[in-house]
Amino acid sequence: MKRVRIEEDFIGTIELPADALYGINTIRTVQNLSFSGQTLRNYPTYIQALAMVKKAAASANFEIGSIKKEMYDAINTACSEILSGSHNQHFVVDILHGGGGIGTNMNMNEVIANLSNKRMGGTIGSYEPVHPTEHINASQSTSDVCHTAIRMAIILSFQPLRAEIERCIKHIDEKAAAFQQVTTIARTCLQDGMQIQLGDTFSGYSAVIKRRLTSLEEAIEKLYQINIGGTVIGSGIGAPQAYRDIVVSKLCEVTGRPFCQRENLFDAAQNIDDLANVSSELRMLSSCLIKVAKDLRLLSSGPDAGFAEIELPAVQAGSSFFPGKVNPVIPETLIQCCFQVIGCDRVVQASLEHGELDLNIFEGAAGANVLDAMKMLENALSSFAGNCVKGIQANHQRCEELSNSFIPLVVKLKERVGYSAVSKLLKERGREGIKNYYNSGGEELDTNQ
Repeated sequence: MKRVRIEEDFIGTIELPADALYGINTIRTVQNLSFSGQTLRNYPTYIQALAMVKKAAASANFEIGSIKKEMYDAINTACSEILSGSHNQHFVVDILHGGGGIGTNMNMNEVIANLSNKRMGGTIGSYEPVHPTEHINASQSTSDVCHTAIRMAIILSFQPLRAEIERCIKHIDEKAAAFQQVTTIARTCLQDGMQIQLGDTFSGYSAVIKRRLTSLEEAIEKLYQINIGGTVIGSGIGAPQAYRDIVVSKLCEVTGRPFCQRENLFDAAQNIDDLANVSSELRMLSSCLIKVAKDLRLLSSGPDAGFAEIELPAVQAGSSFFPGKVNPVIPETLIQCCFQVIGCDRVVQASLEHGELDLNIFEGAAGANVLDAMKMLENALSSFAGNCVKGIQANHQRCEELSNSFIPLVVKLKERVGYSAVSKLLKERGREGIKNYYNSGGEELDTNQ
């Protein structure tokens, strides 16, 4: 027989699994507010960030005398267990839910309370002696807890993304150097242009990604300004002044990172433009990556009827119809990833736009979509760098052929005799006449005719 326990709130009673570390507030959120299929347990970095906020809050509450040492030790240990990832299965609320993140905060409060009570000799669901709101949520509100934790999660998630961006840049730089002796053809308006070194084209790809990374780093840096201690709307009501004075420093101790309080906590409650700024930078990076990936598709097109200037590594069969066909599946995957990131950004911007009055209750949706965008880019760039860029080869014969085609020849001739003279010669002698004239060294043209 399934073991259950009963919990009660002002609405009524509810049945939970006996060993569930979450409680009635969590289940209410699951039952009433779930729709996305993505639960908090799928965001382990956010869970860790929430646990660090609770750890810092408990330390501040203990220091000002709001909780006793035995309770603080139990809470601190519970938070450390959650940080280890051993209880992620108990974070079951939908990552997207109404109420400004109340379900997320209470899910964390209830898990910490039950773990703490087990350590102190109590039972799961009794909330004696440790209560999820009276003690775990002391001096806090959902608003400042989730505001702070989502920014921490984004900062933490940026580290592996940055590593993949830098790896991608490294491989592109290697190709730029390796292809510097390969002469091919440039194109403007998808028409033939002048000669260019293939390495110069790749250097442009590297430069734009480096610039976007720098801008993204600057946007991430602004997330270190948080509103913990501001409680619901930035007034700090419900948090003792002594707690507000030390909680940020406690958070810095727990995380080892230089967090500071926002200059205006009312602004922090109302506006999420710092999250929107990060999302905008992710969108800009994605737009630039789409361009790079599309270029690689074009440059590798063929092998007989396309550009065929480069060869992408073959990672799998490209067609169920054409034997031996190899498609640019890795660049195409990156392109689709970037489409998704651009979609995530639209959600974030909508969350910013639809904030009302004194609290933007859509901040959780914005934060979740930033985390989704970062994880997708991290995964897609890992494959793009390692399975595509790293193994790109130049088709030297094809590049040589294209670099000596008609338009590059005309450009060279123009530099020798001038635009007007070449235009006149082209009109009088046509393409073949131009080629013959150039290849023979040509007689001096009368440019005044």
